[in-house]
Amino acid sequence: MMSTLWFSELWPRDLWPRDLWPGELWAQRALVLVLSAGLDRLVGDPWGWPHPVQAIGRVISWGSNGIQQLKLPPGGERGLGAILGLSVILGSGLGGWGAVHLAGMVHPMMGIAAEVVLLASCFAGRSLRRAAEDVLAPLESEDIPTARQRLALYVGRDTEHLDEPEILRAVLETVSENATDGVMAPLFYALVGAFLPWGSVPLALAYKAASTLDSMVGYRDSPYTHLGWFSARFEDVLTWLPCRLTVLTIALLSGQPRRVWAICCRDAPADPSPNAGWSECAYAAALGVQLGGRNIYRGQVKEKPLLGDAVVEIGGDRILAALALTRRAALLWLGLGVSAMVAVALWNNQYISF
Repeated sequence: MMSTLWFSELWPRDLWPRDLWPGELWAQRALVLVLSAGLDRLVGDPWGWPHPVQAIGRVISWGSNGIQQLKLPPGGERGLGAILGLSVILGSGLGGWGAVHLAGMVHPMMGIAAEVVLLASCFAGRSLRRAAEDVLAPLESEDIPTARQRLALYVGRDTEHLDEPEILRAVLETVSENATDGVMAPLFYALVGAFLPWGSVPLALAYKAASTLDSMVGYRDSPYTHLGWFSARFEDVLTWLPCRLTVLTIALLSGQPRRVWAICCRDAPADPSPNAGWSECAYAAALGVQLGGRNIYRGQVKEKPLLGDAVVEIGGDRILAALALTRRAALLWLGLGVSAMVAVALWNNQYISF
């Protein structure tokens, strides 16, 4: 009885959308998560199709350009940069909630469909795999120039003079870094949101907005040194927990969790990023390869710390294995989350009455 009263007080029925009983809502949200993951797996983000990130990117560009034109001192630019970041993040979450709510007012099935499509747009599993395969394909036919050109679409480093081993390293670093902020972290916030009254879409879209802000303005170099400080720091904070959970998951899936964790603790702290180094190091340790080293960005040489031990050379098979690890990790999280929701749904239907 105490647990029933506690749940009823914490989650009043009027918080739930469309007047659903909690048990029905949990089942529906579990279904939305499964369908969203399946849609990303089968379709991904087709070229030329509208995407929420495109709208978010336009708002960021408009806002950042407007702030830069004001020619403010560093303090003023930092303040407006924080306002821009919070506005985009909160606006994306509220926009996602509003779209789902309006679609549900037309018909409940339209609301579910809107949730599935918007949530699938937050996952980048298929896009990440497509990008890796896009670069690996010309490498298989020893077409290095084409591989360089395609790689330049996905990475920030200069690719004009990269040889095959360096191209492969760049692909694996991209796959392992984006596994966290492109797949696992959005899934983490979608799962967290599913246990809250407003659902998965607002939290997942808000995180996607934070990640987009970081990729567009979160740089230490001019002209974003002051403008993007908040976006970079806030995205680091949001990604910290899902990144560590991803590292633990990859370590478990590798079959050598102690070894992988020990290598991460040894090498990852040397990376200037609080999250990218951990994510890359987890994959490097699990796959028995070494990442990091000399990179060139816009003609400037930067030395990144070495991550992992070079037990084997990086090849296409290692990149495919990294993609498989990400897929298995996401399926594990999804399975655990959906199982928890189904269990709560059954429990609610049996014991809770309002």
